[in-house]
Amino acid sequence: MEALPPAPPRILIVDDDESVRDVISVLLREEGYNCLTSPSAELALSLVGAEETPLVISDMKMPGRDGLWLLENLRDSHPDTSVIMLTGFGDTEAAVDCLRRGAVDYLLKPPKLTDLIRAIERALAKRRIELARKRYQKKLERKVRDRTTELRVALRDIADTYEKTLLALVAALDAREHETSDHSQRVVKYTVAIAERLGIQGQELEEIGRGALLHDIGKIGVPDAVLLKPGKLTPDEWAEMRRHPEIGFQMIHAIPFLATPAQIVLSHQERYDGRGYPRNLERDHIHIGARIFAVADTLDAMTSDRPYRMGTSFGTAIQEIERCAGTQFDPEVVRAFLSLGEEGLVRIKREMLMHGVTPVAEAVRAASEAEQAFHDSVDGAEELLLHEPDAPLARGMARRAR
Repeated sequence: MEALPPAPPRILIVDDDESVRDVISVLLREEGYNCLTSPSAELALSLVGAEETPLVISDMKMPGRDGLWLLENLRDSHPDTSVIMLTGFGDTEAAVDCLRRGAVDYLLKPPKLTDLIRAIERALAKRRIELARKRYQKKLERKVRDRTTELRVALRDIADTYEKTLLALVAALDAREHETSDHSQRVVKYTVAIAERLGIQGQELEEIGRGALLHDIGKIGVPDAVLLKPGKLTPDEWAEMRRHPEIGFQMIHAIPFLATPAQIVLSHQERYDGRGYPRNLERDHIHIGARIFAVADTLDAMTSDRPYRMGTSFGTAIQEIERCAGTQFDPEVVRAFLSLGEEGLVRIKREMLMHGVTPVAEAVRAASEAEQAFHDSVDGAEELLLHEPDAPLARGMARRAR
């Protein structure tokens, strides 16, 4: 079965002079074009709206709405329709103005058939190229959008895996130190709640939460004989124990997304009055996250049971923290802490008891899945870059993926 030849392009001829319309339409039909005519710009605009019309040939000057009005309305409502203007002798300046406004060509009336055919072919060829460019652009944008979505999901999975891995690491540290009831995660909840009362949000809030979670990560470097000693520590053992903020800082400060949490780890044993360690910092020289953590950590330490004592009540712990405002703790942080109220603090701990720690196995599995998704997106970005070398979005996505 032979393929049907393509339908001839539809050309609309607009002129208030009937004889001009008839002559041009007859000539173009003999050349194989599908022609229709209109005596006015308003009717022409209606005809273009009723059916796709690749090309309009319009007189420049007509009674009522002129060719310029038609051109402007076609540009607004039918931008894929090309326009050739016909103008009388002496109107070339106005015709050139039409080119600036979007017409593809202009011819002097009466146009020669050869000039008219060449102008039509140029206009239709230019339109085909422009439509192909638009299709290509849409296809490219769709590819980039799909790949970007995949990459965003992969990056989100990796971020989630970071958190799960940190939770697993801290859970292991808590288990080594014989901490109970997920001490580190409770401290994070208290820290975040206080920080929110201080108006901290977004990335800064997340970084403070990570700093609270990792506050004791340096204890990995403390010998078991010191860390797990049941009795009183000697001066030398205390000196060894007090190294853990610096050890923790050295462990994580070079990791880009943990640079700020590392400052909190380093400063979490400082006191507002400058009598803490390891650098004897005071007041605003201590990172705000560390100042908030100090209150949260004291609350959890006082209200948690230990092998050698029972935890005190929240009311007693709150009173003690309030008493130490201005010496051990930042008064502004204490005010934010007190605004949570005893009931709010108890509720945070109760909610924590209902959730467990992310197991190490789950963190490892999540890391593997996220890494695979990430690499798939990288491969997709590089494939798009290979096949679409002129696409800046593709290049940017590939750079980000790397």
